Amino acid sequence: MVTNSRPQVHGIFDPATWTVTYVVYAKEGAACSIIDPVLDYDPKSGRTRTDTADKLIKFVEEKKLQVEWILETHAHADHITAAAYLKQKLGGKTAIGDHIPAVQKVFKGIFNLEPDFATDGSQFDHLLKDGEEFHFGELTGSTLFVPGHTPACVAYQIGDAVFVGDTMFMPDVGTARCDFPGGDAKVLYSSVKKILSLPDTTRLFMCHDYPPNDRPVAFETTVAEQRAKNIHVHDGISEEQFVKMRTQRDATLEMPVLILPSVQVNIRAGEMPPKDDNGIAYLKIPVDAL
Repeated sequence: MVTNSRPQVHGIFDPATWTVTYVVYAKEGAACSIIDPVLDYDPKSGRTRTDTADKLIKFVEEKKLQVEWILETHAHADHITAAAYLKQKLGGKTAIGDHIPAVQKVFKGIFNLEPDFATDGSQFDHLLKDGEEFHFGELTGSTLFVPGHTPACVAYQIGDAVFVGDTMFMPDVGTARCDFPGGDAKVLYSSVKKILSLPDTTRLFMCHDYPPNDRPVAFETTVAEQRAKNIHVHDGISEEQFVKMRTQRDATLEMPVLILPSVQVNIRAGEMPPKDDNGIAYLKIPVDAL
């Protein structure tokens, strides 16, 4: 793929879930891709809102962009995707990595979803294979299969920019947990090294930031900075050291607040479950299952 282009990247930070959604484009009036959009969700009331997604829509409209792709790096466990809402409002094709059926099969069982819930990824418009290119306007993207946090995680390389999903965070935060179903610290180490083998000047964009020590929110870094400073996986950290650290750390972490509602919606490409006969859609809370 062509890697010498430098796309414009606009990040929208959602403080409620610490998530960054990206709009990637070459210039005003061009085609764009949206990566990891957020639908606002209140776990206390079960109500959804579109405030964050509407900020994104306003930006797209102000820049006169045409949405070609709505891309997910994985089936997130910490926020609900706004992909379905944005597709309705702006058009575009939804896409995710082609290993998503493995995640759907696991969670269909955990949530005891309706018998006709398909576990073949068909809820998405397109499933992207490792190395597969996608195009929007004059920009070309490529899919990088980077499992470990989940078995279906991908990153997206667009010009000199890579959107890493949850594989890693800013250098002072480290890397993603690996204790969700199908996660694997050894596999994540390999995936991170795959990303960090790219040229030093490659821009890396995080899906989340959890800033320590009251530093301002940040979500852009470089391969060189990660290799030098990432507290979990800087140069010199062996696979054995990483797996030991990751395993011990993960054992102390609580489940994300929104994991149960999020996964149910995100494996449906942002659609809510089918409504019951009273016209209301329900999200399930499995007891003692995770």
